[in-house]
Amino acid sequence: MLFFFQVAADHCVWYGECGPSKQVPDKKYNCNYTGPPKPLEAEGHELLTELCPGLDYGDRAICCDVAQLRTLKGSLQLPLQFLSRCPACYFNLMTLFCELTCSPHQSQFMNTTIDTKGTTIDKNVVAVQYYIGQTFTDAMYNACKDVQAPSSNVKALSLLCGKDASQCNATNWIQYLFDINNGQTPFAIDPKFSDVPLSGFNPMNNYTFNCTEGLDDGSGPCSCQDCAAACGLDGMCVVMWLSYMSFLLVFFGIVIGAWCFRRRTIMSEYVNASYCERLGERFENAMREVFSSWGSFCVRYPLLVILGCIILVGLSSAGLVYMRITTDPVELWSSPSSQARREKDYFDSHFGPFFRTAQLIITTPVNHPEIYKPYFPGPDVPFNTILTKAILHETQLAITLNLCSFYGNPRKPQECDSEKTFLGCLWLRTTTTATILSVPQTTFQNSHTQLDRIAEDEFFVFADYHMVFFFLQCTASLNDTTQLHDPCLGTYGGPVFPWLAMGGYDGTNYNNATALVITFPLNNYKDDIVKKGKAMAWEKEFIRFMKNYSHPNLTVSFSAERSIEDEIDRESDSDISTIILSYAIMFIYISLALGHIESCRRVLVDSKISLGIAGILIVLSSVSSSLGIFSYFGVPLTLIIIEVIPFLVLAVGVDNIFIVVQTYQRDERLPDEELHQQIGRILGDVAPSMFLSSFSETVAFFLGALSNMPAVRTFSMFAGLAVVIDFLLQISCFVSLLGLDAKRQEGQETKTDGCLFQFFKKVYAPFVLKEWVRPIVVAVFVGMLSFSIAVVNKVEVGLDQKLSMPDDSYVLDYFKNLSEYLHTGAPVYFVIEDGHNYSSLEGQNAVCGGVGCNNDSLVQQVYAASLLSNYTTIGFTPSSWLDDYFDWVKPRSTCCRVNNSTGLFCNASVVDPLCVPCRDMTAEGKMRPQGDDFMHFLPMFLSDNPNPKCGKGGHAAYASAVDLIDNNTHVGATYFMTYHTILKESPDFVDALKMARALARNISTTMDHNVFAYRYILVFYVFYEQYLTIIYDTALNLCLSLLAIFVVTTVLLGFELWSAVLVSCTIAMILVNMFGVMWLWDISLNAVSLVNLVMCCGISVEFCSHIVRAFTVSVKSTRVERAEEALAHMGSSVFSGITLTKFGGILILALSKSQIFQVFYFRMYLAIVLLGATHGLIFLPVLLSYLGPSANRAKVFAANKRFAGTEREPLLNY
Repeated sequence: MLFFFQVAADHCVWYGECGPSKQVPDKKYNCNYTGPPKPLEAEGHELLTELCPGLDYGDRAICCDVAQLRTLKGSLQLPLQFLSRCPACYFNLMTLFCELTCSPHQSQFMNTTIDTKGTTIDKNVVAVQYYIGQTFTDAMYNACKDVQAPSSNVKALSLLCGKDASQCNATNWIQYLFDINNGQTPFAIDPKFSDVPLSGFNPMNNYTFNCTEGLDDGSGPCSCQDCAAACGLDGMCVVMWLSYMSFLLVFFGIVIGAWCFRRRTIMSEYVNASYCERLGERFENAMREVFSSWGSFCVRYPLLVILGCIILVGLSSAGLVYMRITTDPVELWSSPSSQARREKDYFDSHFGPFFRTAQLIITTPVNHPEIYKPYFPGPDVPFNTILTKAILHETQLAITLNLCSFYGNPRKPQECDSEKTFLGCLWLRTTTTATILSVPQTTFQNSHTQLDRIAEDEFFVFADYHMVFFFLQCTASLNDTTQLHDPCLGTYGGPVFPWLAMGGYDGTNYNNATALVITFPLNNYKDDIVKKGKAMAWEKEFIRFMKNYSHPNLTVSFSAERSIEDEIDRESDSDISTIILSYAIMFIYISLALGHIESCRRVLVDSKISLGIAGILIVLSSVSSSLGIFSYFGVPLTLIIIEVIPFLVLAVGVDNIFIVVQTYQRDERLPDEELHQQIGRILGDVAPSMFLSSFSETVAFFLGALSNMPAVRTFSMFAGLAVVIDFLLQISCFVSLLGLDAKRQEGQETKTDGCLFQFFKKVYAPFVLKEWVRPIVVAVFVGMLSFSIAVVNKVEVGLDQKLSMPDDSYVLDYFKNLSEYLHTGAPVYFVIEDGHNYSSLEGQNAVCGGVGCNNDSLVQQVYAASLLSNYTTIGFTPSSWLDDYFDWVKPRSTCCRVNNSTGLFCNASVVDPLCVPCRDMTAEGKMRPQGDDFMHFLPMFLSDNPNPKCGKGGHAAYASAVDLIDNNTHVGATYFMTYHTILKESPDFVDALKMARALARNISTTMDHNVFAYRYILVFYVFYEQYLTIIYDTALNLCLSLLAIFVVTTVLLGFELWSAVLVSCTIAMILVNMFGVMWLWDISLNAVSLVNLVMCCGISVEFCSHIVRAFTVSVKSTRVERAEEALAHMGSSVFSGITLTKFGGILILALSKSQIFQVFYFRMYLAIVLLGATHGLIFLPVLLSYLGPSANRAKVFAANKRFAGTEREPLLNY
């Protein structure tokens, strides 16, 4: 019978250990004891001090004995190993357990449950309620939450909380520590959390140390790595905060001073204008006259202009028949001249293309582990469910029967007719070698009979399949040393190491594995399109089969070489409807917003739907023309171009269309002025602004084409040409169409200002430029800039592969399991380029790793790096064909034999008296082969398959690792293979690339010969190489774009240098703020986001240049008045044009199922539009009102002269 037992305060609730725990057999219950604390035996004093430092129990009269302290120490080994690196965390954790185990005040905060079936003297405590203060609980968690586990690259709580650290909190961590199912707690401990007395108990609420505090014993605070609070304030944040506060102090001082001593500016006459001002006015006037004449011509001869544009667009777009879209990651992200591409080409030309891989990761939802009791004396060994015989049989069935891959007994080609065997037969026709890397394939030869074999007599089972896993004989020999003597080589002739074929185990306890990994290497073909097509067809069938495969006892995640590319294509196809809907909304808005509807009866007349549609068709025509022209020259398209450029050109084109149409709608025809003259005059006024923005963007994009990254380079070229064509079509075809539409409405249209224009003119512009509003605007925007600068270095670099996959992709499950279960990363090859002399002793010593080799040889350096795997990411000792060759050729070995009469090679398995050792048992024969001797036997070694009599044959492992040249008389390029540690995130891959290259450079230096590191699975090095220079590429591209905008703006504004500076600074602010948004929204810096940033630079010109040009041509007397006029006249067009058009289309992108669309398009596009609009329509006018250039006196005089005597003359002084 069980009952709860509560005792008076300051008494024990237990003392000593009693019977064995029923739930954890190797642990014991504590004995019930309700008396006073007892003095601790002398032998336990040191142990108590070790476990419970800082806890002073006075005379050491406590409620535990030495046995309990030893049990406590043993139970807490794992937490202490991970958490003791942070002294405060360690102290708080030990306080929790020491108070529970030994406190003389136990009865104040503990309530026990006793098993009354025990003896009357010693009753077992089988459960306890432990009342813990919530304050203590939170403080203990906060001190430990950031502690790292370096060996696993995760937080320690991920290993000690039963779940990922992100899901762990103060209470569920303690609940897990006290959970009887964790294997360490001998009886149930139920923690109760409260800061106030509860059920008559006072919760344990001892003092805790913060991780930033040092302990009383002299231990310092936890490191920054293990305690975020110990890192202090970020240096960049402090600098930017101080800079911002200093700026505000100076700025508001200047504003107040200027307000107190304000003076009006008196405009001087033209005769006092400077040479630059006169030059600028002449340039401005020349552009006005050219565009006015051209506009008048387009309106007078609309059919000629429109027909000519159609013909040119048609000829350009005809190039689309040669259009080629590339989705090859290598072509997209790696320049042909990059180091990774050069190394890939070198590897492919000497060793053949890297094989293609398909992989399965198999787990089981069944939880029925087995306990193996070995025949020889020893502890029982638990085997997880995935390694039980039933599951292994099912796994074999999945491979051998369903995948039709019978290695050692493959299906014959004539059996390949039925659909049932199509997959396996395609495999036979595709690959030249039959290799599967898996436990069943290698360990049990893919045989159910082999798996079921046992060695037994009538009394004992001496050996069965467990022995293979338990002793792992197969990792070290050709036959296991149990009585089964199973062969350990796969049918391909080599072993499969357990760290490649199993996952989810701890240390080297492979019996604890929770996953089986099956890898299918397929031959790859660089130039043979037919054979490569067959391999891809096999992968397609493999994926189709695995998608349809199901088994109640198996959970399978899978991937093939083509999976990522296929899923990206599928993702693009699935987002077509979203993109179309987005553009449709923008098109509808443009068609309706261009109109000036006065009444419902005149909707069809005033809406300008036809003109809006024509404007949209012009945008699409410019895009198709750009694609067609480059297709003529064989430049391939990318998905980024197809998805982004229409968005970009629409932004540029719509803005210009709204400016032209709305300017015409607000304009009154002058006396004796015909329609073509009016539209020509309007075009002369606005076309320079359109030309300024379009030409600035074009030059910026073309300079972006200097990038080494192919995706960025091609985008920049296509975008630059599309913007040029769009501008040319707008000032020709669209102007002609506007003339036709004006003729249609002539005499029926009333010239009035629209509501939006009235709002900007009478409400918005005056409010933004009020005396008290302007300083607030500056303070807010400079604050945003300071924040963005402070966090710009925190933006992560890389692209999470999971983001590039659709939400429902099977590859996501594969990525998840790859990160969770695998213990080994991808193979990495250290390639020695052609020219090294392996026949000489010096050349051998520079490479090999055995007796007599240099301490800094290639093999030794890679081995040394593997000892620091957490830093170098090199996980294992390299496989060395040279060292194995030396062992193979030794005279005492049975491997190297030749026929005495024919001189042909004899395999070790051949029984023939004529076969004799290659080398004599002499002093010279025992030495390494050199010169001609070295090359004579090397081809034999590379053709020898391993077998039970000779495990050193090099054919299985090294056939492709050595490039024999000159008719097998010299060794060309060779490689030495090892493996990376497991890599999970983009920074891991980038670090691995850096470390491997650093190691290769060091080896090259010591060998005085070029060595490089190469890895191609999932285009690893080729893809991630871009991130080595992405920061430099980003800075270069954006700086070149800003420089181009500055130069073009300076010239086209009539050499207004200061205006160009203000435009460039505002665009630079937008770009910096984009990095702030990227940090806030977890958007990493990669090729996709770089393309968007380049596009942001171009679109920002649209938000800024029109406002600045309107400011420079304004003839108002003060900066504030000129800024107000510019904002009133251009702000409404910018807002109704690019801002509202883009905003409506962007919101639809949020509906996309694609993660990459949601992150890199919806979020970044929305940020581009919002930042561009706020800077262009709020900050820039305020900036101009403070720092804008003085009025160009020559332009003012020319404007007065031009409009003198007309009805527009009074407006000059508005």
